[in-house]
Amino acid sequence: DNLKALFRPVTMIVPDLLQICEIMLMSEGFDTAKVLAKKMTVLYRLAKEQLSKQFHYDFGLRALKSVLVMAGALKRGSPDLSEELVLMRALRDMNLPKFVFDDVPLFLGLINDLFPGLDCPRVRYPQLNDVLESDFAEHHYQVLLEPSEEVDKCVQLYETMQTRHTTMVVGNTGGGKSVIINTLARSQTKIGVTTKLYVLNPKAQSVAELYGVMDPDTRDWTDGLLSNIFREVNKPLPNPDKEERRWIVLDGDVDAVWVENMNSVMDDNKLLTLPNSERIRVTDHCKLLFEVADLQYASPATISRCGMVYVDPKNLGFKPFIKTWCDRRPNEEEGGILTSLMDKYVQATVDFVLEGLEDDQITKRLKQTVPYTNLNMVTQLCYLLEALLKEERNIIDTAV
Repeated sequence: DNLKALFRPVTMIVPDLLQICEIMLMSEGFDTAKVLAKKMTVLYRLAKEQLSKQFHYDFGLRALKSVLVMAGALKRGSPDLSEELVLMRALRDMNLPKFVFDDVPLFLGLINDLFPGLDCPRVRYPQLNDVLESDFAEHHYQVLLEPSEEVDKCVQLYETMQTRHTTMVVGNTGGGKSVIINTLARSQTKIGVTTKLYVLNPKAQSVAELYGVMDPDTRDWTDGLLSNIFREVNKPLPNPDKEERRWIVLDGDVDAVWVENMNSVMDDNKLLTLPNSERIRVTDHCKLLFEVADLQYASPATISRCGMVYVDPKNLGFKPFIKTWCDRRPNEEEGGILTSLMDKYVQATVDFVLEGLEDDQITKRLKQTVPYTNLNMVTQLCYLLEALLKEERNIIDTAV
């Protein structure tokens, strides 16, 4: 009590999500806002409690608001659909992209419990989907499933970027993050929306080199790399009648040292404030993309401001790499033999090395000095085989 008397108490209250949700649904034109708001808040509470704990998961007010905005847009676009179906589709399409492989069936189960008897297939964008599939084939990527997981991830990224101007593409190395971003950019360009990428690694330079620095003696301002790109990208379009998109791709680890300065850019203000007090506004044709392995060093304030697309390496696996490598062997017969040998031995060997599984029996897991993934091991195997199976002709060995 003695200590309390020296300070002025300030009370903070948790915002009432149910009331906010109900009011926003009403403002978007939903008649049954009270019932739908209850279902939505219960779904988010259950998801927070029952799904696995991941650094990139956020079930807060900002995530709720982005779903409500999308639901309003869907209702105006499809006035004939029932309100429950519209909200269910918005909840599913806005949340599924960020879930890890094991949480997807759990979340779909929660949606089915709260919206029983409703089923809405994923929307297909005929022109975009066709161009994405042809682009994957053109660059010799394997599309193993129908519908393809990779094409679906591209569409999820496209949909997320429609509602958020800042998106994080999260996933371990070898999952296909760069392929998805580059494929979507090329496909948008092919359908008439010119998309330009500006890629940089924010950890390759200091904060001063990234944002700029002011000389304390002369008061001269030196522009940073990111501030220079921001100024260039947010210039007015040369041809306002032609659609164009410009993406700044920050490919590197996210931590508070450099990303906290971007919080005002990520939220609704869309302003980058530089150390010389200059402000650069992010225009509608500019989007921010973060390509990261994980978000363990990012603050909740940063995570809540971004749309999330999780690229799970489990969806891709190592089989597409093996198939592409075997198909590119110069001898077709050799490629067929290698394919059958890979199918027979590789999966069992990977399970033994990474999981300690031998003939479906769990043994002691091997110790890794350097962490690596199943794709790393398969890639190294293919490169070693390529070196050993190379046919050398007319080699004259003077020692023989």
